[in-house]
Amino acid sequence: MTDQNRPSFRAALSNRTIQMTLGAFAFIAAAAGAALAVQAPASVGATDKAAIEQIVHDYILEHPEIIPQAIEKLQSKRLSSVIDASRSALETPYAGAWEGAADADVTVVEFFDYACGYCRASLPDLGKLVGSDKKVKVVYRELPILSEESGDAAKVSLLAAERGQYMPYHKALYAAGRVTRDTILAAAAKAGISKADAEAAMASSKYDSEIQSNIALAQKLQATGTPTFVIGDQVLSGAVGYDALKEGVATARGK
Repeated sequence: MTDQNRPSFRAALSNRTIQMTLGAFAFIAAAAGAALAVQAPASVGATDKAAIEQIVHDYILEHPEIIPQAIEKLQSKRLSSVIDASRSALETPYAGAWEGAADADVTVVEFFDYACGYCRASLPDLGKLVGSDKKVKVVYRELPILSEESGDAAKVSLLAAERGQYMPYHKALYAAGRVTRDTILAAAAKAGISKADAEAAMASSKYDSEIQSNIALAQKLQATGTPTFVIGDQVLSGAVGYDALKEGVATARGK
């Protein structure tokens, strides 16, 4: 994970926000124009069309509160489509990078960074969720965008996933607090991974494609940072807490 990748991810988020805002204006104008057009006779000419467009323009200016509503509706529609198209990539874990039910009826996907305090705070909520709901699976997707150490931690995490020691490493590193080379190696040791193997993973490019794939998925989902959760066709941003996660699962299960 290089410094070049982190800014590109943030720039993509900024560009996506601009695109969503412009898209919302187009959405409002098109919807209002279409509604007026349905009511207008077939003989409406260019002058009348210009008048209709002016009415739409003036209405938007007089009622700016509809803009956030339109953005939300447009974003929800687009995200649902993106999630459906990426469902397999999102919900298929990298080796053993998951916990919960193997035969789950709802999968919760978390994009996280080991250097993210909010991700650390969400760990007990996810543990409570899989402990109380025997039909939920949590798939963890590394999104190391906060520091160089984040990338090293993610690589060792993926090595742990390959060896069936993902959750022991995951919990040990979060329990260690600040992510450093020493805490990464200590967490690896607690998960039964030797110092030599952990250092080799950090130096390897083997896991770059998986991390880049996660970054690309996060960009498609318009993720604004970590943690980002995907549940059904919903995207939840931030440390939303157990109740919100549980509600998200119930909503996904009800569809």
